[in-house]
Amino acid sequence: MPYASNADLPASVRSHLPEHAQDIFRAAFNNAFESHRDDPCLEEIAHRIAWSAVKRQYGKVGNVWMRLDRQDD
Repeated sequence: MPYASNADLPASVRSHLPEHAQDIFRAAFNNAFESHRDDPCLEEIAHRIAWSAVKRQYGKVGNVWMRLDRQDD
């Protein structure tokens, strides 16, 4: 089910990702959810796409997610 706000995200996402990364996750998840609506693996696909979107801009340093300093963005 799409998420209306970051407060609606799973606790595992909210407790680990910074606010901006949560925004990215939620937007990507909601978009993927709509795009793959007829797929029987909808939730799994949407979560994978959302995490992939986060990992384009954030990386884990130890136990903390940090924004990547990318020159190509």
